[in-house]
Amino acid sequence: MTLAQVHPKPEIMSPAGYWPQLHAAIEAGADAVYFGLHHFTARAKVGFDMVELPDVMTTLHQRGVKGYVTFNTLVFDHELLDATKAISQIAKAGADSIIVQDLGMARLASEVAPNLEIHGSTQMSITSAEGIELAQQFGVTRVVLARELSLKEIAAIRAATDCEVEIFVHGALCVSYSGQCFSSEAWGGRSANRGQCAQACRLPYDLLVDDVVKPMGDARYLLSPGDLYALHQMPEIVKLGVSALKIEGRYKNADYVALTTKAYRQAVDEAWADQPLSITPLEELQLTQVYSRGLGPHFIAGTNHQSVVEGRAPRHRGVLVGRVTAIQGDRVLVKCENVEEIAPLKPGDGVVFDAADWRSPEEPEEGGHLFYVDRAGGGQLSLAFGSGSVNVNRIRPGDLLWRTHDPGLSKVAKLFTDSSAPVHKQPVRVEVTAHEGQRLKIQWILSSNPTIQVMVQSDEALGMADNRVVDESYLMQQLGRLGNSAYTLTELSLEVEGKPFVPSSLLNNLRRNAVEVLASQQAQREVGTIHDPYKAYMDVVEELETVTAISSGARLGVEPTSNRPRLHLLVRTPQQLEAALTLAPESITLDYLDLYGLRPSVEKVRHQGITVRVASPRILKPAEQRIVNFLLRLDAQILIRSAGLLQALRQKEHPHLIGDFSLNASNLVTSELLLELGLEKITPTHDLNGEQVAELAQNIGPEKLEVVAYHHLPVFHTEHCVFCRFLSDGTSYLDCGKPCEEHKVSLRDIQGRTHPVMADVGCRNTVFGAEAQVADPHLRRWLEVGIQDLRLEFVHESPQEVTEIVQAFRQITEENADFQQLGEHLRQIAPQGITEGSLFVPENYLELTPV
Repeated sequence: MTLAQVHPKPEIMSPAGYWPQLHAAIEAGADAVYFGLHHFTARAKVGFDMVELPDVMTTLHQRGVKGYVTFNTLVFDHELLDATKAISQIAKAGADSIIVQDLGMARLASEVAPNLEIHGSTQMSITSAEGIELAQQFGVTRVVLARELSLKEIAAIRAATDCEVEIFVHGALCVSYSGQCFSSEAWGGRSANRGQCAQACRLPYDLLVDDVVKPMGDARYLLSPGDLYALHQMPEIVKLGVSALKIEGRYKNADYVALTTKAYRQAVDEAWADQPLSITPLEELQLTQVYSRGLGPHFIAGTNHQSVVEGRAPRHRGVLVGRVTAIQGDRVLVKCENVEEIAPLKPGDGVVFDAADWRSPEEPEEGGHLFYVDRAGGGQLSLAFGSGSVNVNRIRPGDLLWRTHDPGLSKVAKLFTDSSAPVHKQPVRVEVTAHEGQRLKIQWILSSNPTIQVMVQSDEALGMADNRVVDESYLMQQLGRLGNSAYTLTELSLEVEGKPFVPSSLLNNLRRNAVEVLASQQAQREVGTIHDPYKAYMDVVEELETVTAISSGARLGVEPTSNRPRLHLLVRTPQQLEAALTLAPESITLDYLDLYGLRPSVEKVRHQGITVRVASPRILKPAEQRIVNFLLRLDAQILIRSAGLLQALRQKEHPHLIGDFSLNASNLVTSELLLELGLEKITPTHDLNGEQVAELAQNIGPEKLEVVAYHHLPVFHTEHCVFCRFLSDGTSYLDCGKPCEEHKVSLRDIQGRTHPVMADVGCRNTVFGAEAQVADPHLRRWLEVGIQDLRLEFVHESPQEVTEIVQAFRQITEENADFQQLGEHLRQIAPQGITEGSLFVPENYLELTPV
């Protein structure tokens, strides 16, 4: 049985920041291209205007390429109607799908454009079949799995779902699970979930172990992963049954798009045909040269925490050329690596000297374009630069030399980026009927989409040939002259009767006519049903029983509550628990590293007559389903942090589920959907500011929210384990020695702030913000709109600090006193001070928000 008989061939899916990249992807052989518009996209700096979208889709469809529009940001309440209208326009332009992060937008999209395919973005953090099942309930037909899954895990998910599955195979890796990174929001007010990633993961950090700096040598960029490269795994990948293979890079240039698309096109075609991978060392070198932070299969090949983050540099390095051996005047001698045999260094190349062993990360590196290259003895190169362009006094023996730019590479990519004629052509087959005394009939059929067919025929009946009778060889020669068209003739069949005479001039005319009609047919956009966006929007809102809050465009008025707020505490250590028990809060949530240490603590809380909760992991992979059963046996309330776990527990009808911030409830539609799935309350996403939290409470009802009023923002949530990578020689939890159970670890940034790091039951790390984020500027407003459930979360706080913080909140909120005093008090108590953080409300917020 062939692969084609088991499942369809996976699409090669390429990125396009704008027209040059889009054309490069087409010519290099992409099956699909994904791109954004200038709003509601996770790459806000690039993309097309809405008015350009019809031309984009025509360009793609004429070449047999699909176009997927990234609509993968969280949407706020005041944007819901505009977002729905945008989806309507996207559907009318003939887009093949939209890629969404927000469940609410998936629901609205399925209502406004029921024929438009909806793909779930990797920002949905889906890592299990249960997560896919939940997304499918809201119209999602394909899911982009998290990049932290291995092939074994992907295979398990693929076998457990009928939904289309898409995976990343090349390009940059985020250190955090996509959709679970709040570093940009915390430190710059720029939400990664809103397309404004500030790349804090690419900054240098010091490692503090038990409050002491651990020397790291040349590893300073402790959260900066290498880039994904799964070309050599392609024979295994094509057998999995995934629907699409995604190349990352909407910020990359056309050369990058062309070379990576070409390589994966070739690799997939060879693997599909059960042929060995034929990529050459030079071609692999070119992939590294065009853009690389260090290529490797990383998570897709399984867990190896020693390989994902090297830590030496955070940016494109290109190809390692060698190591400096000496400085001779204005010349630099370099001992070469094997790269010199494949692609020799030459004048005009751009290089950089890497002194990570001894130079501070804040210092600029030396580098520039080579002026002179001479082959010295012993496999060395003698390098010279233009006058004053490089300060050789800042270069030392031992420094690494990288080629960051090769001008010759653009010449290789130019075939795809600057071609005036189509390079990648679509195969067609032709069926010819030539009967003497009847019209000549030629059926042209697009091989990749047989529904696109063109019938052309002669105006007059064919006469009798005096000499040569028409045959397949003659027809292939004449009809195959497709020149600068986007087609290539690969198959031909002939039905002939008598001795028909078919002149070449007739075939040429019919061929030209057929090509024009084929291109015209492909350009036609199948739009399907599109409902009025306002009506579709209102239908969804009415279904969720929130029409009163929205139809008038007004905020719901809520009478101020006279009841005191209820404090819920989340603790992460047994010592914090002991302090929490003496404070008698409304509930205590246990967020422990070791699940099996939970039961005694659960019983201890229950014995005190306090409601007990357990926090679930944010990620649930196929092999971790045992966690579901364990949580159920505790018979406690559960703080739900993943869509997959929510779906799993819904199937078991577990009561008392509280949705945490990681479900990314950013608007009333998404919030109501989550509540309808069985959650008693939800915690708003940390992408909402303080005023938006109050507005969400008004729109869905304050009794449905539990709001975090004190915590350290979880800025990164990562599969990469800092403990294993930098405190052991192991590759995973199997051989790391579990340093996370023995040591306290923090990361110190260049401003001197120290960010705690903690591991969870899946050995995933969370990096927390140094300062405590406190809601004191917003508490009065929250209480006025009726919010009563406030959560205080602790990370590295001591038992005494836990006690003092809770008492400060209790005193201020119960007495309804000056909340400014709370902030001033907490500033003295919190280990590293406090911040308003993501709750900050911009001065122009009311101008941006319709009333």
